[in-house]
Amino acid sequence: MGENPAAPPAVDTAEQGAEDFFRQQRAAFAHTLATQGTEATLLQAWDSFDGNVAIQCEGQPPVDCAKGCAACCALRVTALAPEVFVLADYLRATAPALQRHGIDLIGAVREADAATRGLHEAARVAARRRCAFVVKGVCLIHRARPLSCRGHASHDRRACADAAAGRVNEVPYSGPHRMVRLLLQAALQAALRDDGKAWGAYELHHALVLALDRPDAQAAWALGEDPLTEAAAEVELRDVMAAGFDEMRD
Repeated sequence: MGENPAAPPAVDTAEQGAEDFFRQQRAAFAHTLATQGTEATLLQAWDSFDGNVAIQCEGQPPVDCAKGCAACCALRVTALAPEVFVLADYLRATAPALQRHGIDLIGAVREADAATRGLHEAARVAARRRCAFVVKGVCLIHRARPLSCRGHASHDRRACADAAAGRVNEVPYSGPHRMVRLLLQAALQAALRDDGKAWGAYELHHALVLALDRPDAQAAWALGEDPLTEAAAEVELRDVMAAGFDEMRD
């Protein structure tokens, strides 16, 4: 992946207002899509997330997430098409090196998809099956993880472990991480929709299998097709989201 394009300055969304923040990010993503392409826009979204979370978390309790803690990695992960294609490229590029170390990541993704495809959230949690990208407690795609993962942070690792084991139901998640993720993801979806691209969310493992099995998937998506439609998630929300995007169009 190339260098990250300049992102809009990080702002205090409490002062600016969530709708103004959404509009600003949507415009910035639209500009980058038109001038630099999809991958640059995704890098911009990741940079914007980091910068804005840092501001929103000022004065908040510190998050307790750290390398080796994968308690939340049994949750269902959704991703947007650009995130899926970046990870599919990563899997293809790193497969030989990882296999030399005894790691078949593509095989792990296929196995995870076969085991969890179609499960609703509660069933997915009950299965306690970790994400295919977690190996020995470490996320192998941490730098390129989807926004949905970036926006999931906790103030208490022990509570996360207890929740994963079914001992508690509540975990002190970071509100700022969730808020910034939701706003940025929505802004990116709106920009993709405005550009004529399939903009919905997809279940990550199944979408990756679809992308890996169809070498021209990204090219087809760039032309307005939706080669990941079998993995579509949260379909019932799309009409409401689309209406909201239209209402907030500049």
